Amino acid sequence: MRDRLAEFLNQPLTVGNRTISGRLVLAPMTHLGNIAMRELLASFGGFGLLFSEMCSARRIPHENREASDLFRWRDQELPHLVCQIVGFDPATMARAARTVQEAGFFGVDLNFGCSVAAICSRSCGAALLKQPSLAAAIVKAVRRSVSIPVFVKFRTGWQDSPLAAVDLARRFEAAGADALTFHPRVAPDRRSRPPRWEYIGLVKQAVSIPVFGNGNVFSRADCITMLSMTGCDGIALGRMAVARPWVFSEWANGLSVGPNIYGSTALRLTDLLPLYFDDVRAVRRFKKFALYFAANFRFGHTLYTRIFNASDMEAIRSILRSFFQTPPDLTMRPNMNLFNN
Repeated sequence: MRDRLAEFLNQPLTVGNRTISGRLVLAPMTHLGNIAMRELLASFGGFGLLFSEMCSARRIPHENREASDLFRWRDQELPHLVCQIVGFDPATMARAARTVQEAGFFGVDLNFGCSVAAICSRSCGAALLKQPSLAAAIVKAVRRSVSIPVFVKFRTGWQDSPLAAVDLARRFEAAGADALTFHPRVAPDRRSRPPRWEYIGLVKQAVSIPVFGNGNVFSRADCITMLSMTGCDGIALGRMAVARPWVFSEWANGLSVGPNIYGSTALRLTDLLPLYFDDVRAVRRFKKFALYFAANFRFGHTLYTRIFNASDMEAIRSILRSFFQTPPDLTMRPNMNLFNN
């Protein structure tokens, strides 16, 4: 079964006018999909695509990649990097997409999935699912402005209706989307209820473009179940990729994982983050990572609390070295009390 999963995950997939080498991709995430985290993920390999942090469409045309917190990248990652953009105006989103294309990204991702109040209050992210015609108009405007693949990440909607999700998927395909990443939860529901994987199957049946399933895939068994249940073309990993950055290579390439990988990986990220961010921002991003990383351990709450209270990166390194002096007790599945934050 393990070999068959790896065989599937390593099958190429055509997205628009391009091809990716594998079916396991990083889900679009804010702050967690930062440039340092992507470099860490790239060091392990096994993924088909990586997605950037959520970038403001209004700001992108004026951003300096060397100074921006969000709209930045390493040149060597561009062949497999999709830029995630957020906004509510079709013309502004199209202008941002052109800038993304000119920078050399593999593709552009339109965020219709973020349900954070600060984003939705500006009529962006998942708020656009309340206005399907406007969301489709954004897709159409972006499609007309670029030749690179156009991705759309979206949720079920604001009510638990599979018919609404199917309608949205069909609208996005008709407007020119090349691939969909579907997270089958209603927008107001952060993680209080499990995602409805069966809805992914309905979306897949409704469109002819690739569909990446997303939500609560925490193990090889979960991955196999989602693929067999839904027929989706690939899997987008979010929290699990943050908690275990080697997971793509583990599932797709058969990477053998030992207990030492946890400490060495976390310490590697403490070195990477300061290469791209000032001290305050680097520490802030590590603490976001630590919430999910700590879910790997039986006493993860203690580790996370200590890191959360750390004042600087050197203090975090000291905490990590102390914690990993003896092999920690690992959990088979992530601690959901941490993972659901």
